[in-house]
Amino acid sequence: MKPSIPKGTRDFGPVEMAKRNYIFNTIRSVYELYGFQQIETPAQETLQTLMGKYGEEGDKLLFKILNSGDYLSKIEDSELTERNTLRLASKICEKGLRYDLTVPFARYVVMHREELQLPFKRYQVQPVWRADRPQKGRYREFYQFDGDVVGSDSLLNEVELMQIVDTVFTRFGVRVQIKINNRKILTGIAEVIGAADKIVDITVAIDKLDKIGIDNVNAELREDGLSDEQIQKLQPIIMLEGTNEEKLNTIAEVLASSETGLKGVEETRYILNMLSGNHNSQSSTLNSQLNNEIQLDLTLARGLSYYTGAIFEVKALDTPMGSISGGGRYDNLTGIFGMPGLSGVGISFGVDRIYDVLNALDLYPKDSLQTTQVLFINFGEKETAYCLPILSQVRQAGIRAEIYPDSTKMKKQMSYANAKQIPYVVLAGDNEMAAGKVTLKNMESGEQQLLTAEELINAIQ
Repeated sequence: MKPSIPKGTRDFGPVEMAKRNYIFNTIRSVYELYGFQQIETPAQETLQTLMGKYGEEGDKLLFKILNSGDYLSKIEDSELTERNTLRLASKICEKGLRYDLTVPFARYVVMHREELQLPFKRYQVQPVWRADRPQKGRYREFYQFDGDVVGSDSLLNEVELMQIVDTVFTRFGVRVQIKINNRKILTGIAEVIGAADKIVDITVAIDKLDKIGIDNVNAELREDGLSDEQIQKLQPIIMLEGTNEEKLNTIAEVLASSETGLKGVEETRYILNMLSGNHNSQSSTLNSQLNNEIQLDLTLARGLSYYTGAIFEVKALDTPMGSISGGGRYDNLTGIFGMPGLSGVGISFGVDRIYDVLNALDLYPKDSLQTTQVLFINFGEKETAYCLPILSQVRQAGIRAEIYPDSTKMKKQMSYANAKQIPYVVLAGDNEMAAGKVTLKNMESGEQQLLTAEELINAIQ
């Protein structure tokens, strides 16, 4: 029987792992620059922790783990013949694989509340599992890379998260557009036109403006059950244009009668002003603090049941890929575990999509692939004994080096070096040993030099 892996999972070979580690290390180092600390939580959580936190759809996508031992011992025959899957599962499974990193994080905060220093800034990079239908770009096991600040209402956290996003993609060399919106603005719009239940329909319709034009957007809103009067009130919002500042002014006019909506405008204005450096008159010399464009986008409506303030999403500009990062402000992370009132704001980097973007744009730095830099050729026992102390010196100098383990044909050892893309090989035969040196061969140019151990180290470095 040929071996296989479960649907929706992947193996990662050495080259893929080197690329993934480059992504993880880059994001990790930026989080740490901003004072975030890493935590990890177990792959399995109790079903009590997981169930009911992701809506009905999410509950169906949880991977449940069968209890160990004789898990059927306490089940009556009648329950088996009844075949009520959900009821059976609740009796024979107590644990499940985590579905995301947010619910485990909320559980962690509640359990460790006493020893946490608030505000608590954490980042976490671990795999999550979803019993989803696998398709291109959607897997059953994939990594999430989250950063959250809990226990602080300050909008400075939102400002710093945008700077983190900007720094990460600048380091990757990827041009992105950061889109920002606010849940309170969306609530305000729904309030002003008296259609609280229609907010998703409204954002979906407005989002199509570029593709289908204003008349068709209005027709779609009519189909969604909005009156002509409501649609009329929405026109300035649908046709919103200009700078972020001009857009905010227009929105503020439309939402003049909504306290919530104006609060959303105010929050968004603060974040954008802090990021553009025009928050006081002295700082006119300070241009935008971001390398990438940040744009107010009213059609952004992610996680409406969850986010309560700012929401953001990041798109790569030079390759079509959907959202590669996103997040927002939530008011009640730990309320699901009976500890209300802890506000937080977080972002998540889509590691798999970033991987595809960097591949598509060929942006991995050569040295991120961390391959062996020099291979010592094995001519036999005596030569190996001569090479090993030099090999140790080379490694102590931080150079990635290996010796071919078997004294086989030179041609075979050279093709090993080529296959692994090793740039240098070291040869030491009788002549080199008599001179107390080695020959260093550059595999690209074919050039050879006779060198001492110190010269060899300098030449490679």
